[in-house]
Amino acid sequence: MPDMSPSSTAEEPAPALQTGWTGRVVGYVAVLVLVNVMVDTVLAAPTFVLPQLRDAFDTTQFAWLDSSAMLAGAMWAPLLGKTADIYGKRKVLVITLVVAGLGGIVCLVAPHIGVFVLGRALQGAAVAALFLTVAIIRDVCAPTFAMIVTGVVTSGSAVFGIASPFILEAATEVFGWRFVFVVSATFAIAAALFVRIVIPNSRIRTPGRVDVTGALLLGSGLAGVLAYISLGQEFGWLGIVPLAVLVVGVVALLVWYFVLSRIPEPVIDIRGIPLVLGLGLLVVVMGTGAYRSLLALFSLLIDVSPDDGLGYGIAGPAALGLMFGIPSIGIMLGGILAGAIATRVGPAWPLAAGVTLGTIASIVMFLIGAGSLPIAVICSFMLSLTAGSLVTSGFNLASVLAPPERQGTVSSMVMVMVAVGSVTMSFIGSAILGATDVVVGGETVNSSLGVHAYIAVAACGFILAAIPMTFLVRRMRGNVVTGVPVSHI
Repeated sequence: MPDMSPSSTAEEPAPALQTGWTGRVVGYVAVLVLVNVMVDTVLAAPTFVLPQLRDAFDTTQFAWLDSSAMLAGAMWAPLLGKTADIYGKRKVLVITLVVAGLGGIVCLVAPHIGVFVLGRALQGAAVAALFLTVAIIRDVCAPTFAMIVTGVVTSGSAVFGIASPFILEAATEVFGWRFVFVVSATFAIAAALFVRIVIPNSRIRTPGRVDVTGALLLGSGLAGVLAYISLGQEFGWLGIVPLAVLVVGVVALLVWYFVLSRIPEPVIDIRGIPLVLGLGLLVVVMGTGAYRSLLALFSLLIDVSPDDGLGYGIAGPAALGLMFGIPSIGIMLGGILAGAIATRVGPAWPLAAGVTLGTIASIVMFLIGAGSLPIAVICSFMLSLTAGSLVTSGFNLASVLAPPERQGTVSSMVMVMVAVGSVTMSFIGSAILGATDVVVGGETVNSSLGVHAYIAVAACGFILAAIPMTFLVRRMRGNVVTGVPVSHI
């Protein structure tokens, strides 16, 4: 398994696992959905104001403005997952929410992009909050019922997303882009209080130690490699600074892989990942990366009118609300349906359905959607179904492959894949747009070639995800797992 530490556990007396909807379960779900609403305000809400952020900090590096929190989340996740298994999931969740709230305050008062990115790095702790909510569900619910609840918790926050784009569009016009971070910080502190009051202590804990050095080295390596993609487009792919950052990142990853991943209790035991989980993680990293990159692109397309004659642009009345509000229904439906279907046929099939929908939507977006608001809204809705299905199914797959005492560690791996895929694809997309800029009327704008190449790369991400997806479905055919670890599959 991803964590090969001793399997002995310390169990506290606890009520029997929940097998159906009760008032207690509804209370837990309500609080955990609130946590994920906060996660959405950290990860998704800033995409609504990317053009304003870009102008406020005078930068073309929109990927750093949007994805720095997700990048930091990739660094936070392994460390917090292991810590949660050892010290308790509720305690670690409260800490991550407080840190994310402080990050929102830093972003709110940031005088320049350096401080803003620091704030986003602190907000990255919220990424851990998502997988911790899933691990808590596995603590309090029976395995089969947990699949359904996982779908509700991971996608239920989309209810807030239906109205939030319309509200944020109006509020940011009055108060500016900082309003987004006021909302984020407020939700983080409120969620921390409710978690502390309502959610029970973890009933299962794993004795062991936290490999802080390994987590920092792994995170630094990922950050170095991804930063090269961003710096290369501005300073040259063979420039001294980008190459130095790349070398540092690669060396950090190599040291971690050959040295620190071999210690008795590594933060992630990459050699111990079973084949079926590895296939699932490959699907998640490519599928969610493709979806998140298109989400960032939508924000830029909304800022351009098709009447400008650039070959793209979907600006129009209530475009922001239509692109980000209505599709939130799709995220909720995708997650809930994926959870319900998984109880009957396992999580692999809804994962495959998500990849298929994403592929179709990105191809349609490439052909006709970049310049048509109605078509773009339809594509966005299909992609939101993809997002709900991929995230819920990824967590369900990981949770049924992990023993109870390692839910935090294994769930964190799914979040690492979500973060790495999202950041990588966003940085690649940013590099494509930066390399294909054109000057129109004395102003530098994104070219039609760059926008369509961006969409094509995202479509390729979905197509590549279909390859491991095919092997995963075949591998799990006839194996409807419902909570028993199946690392032998």
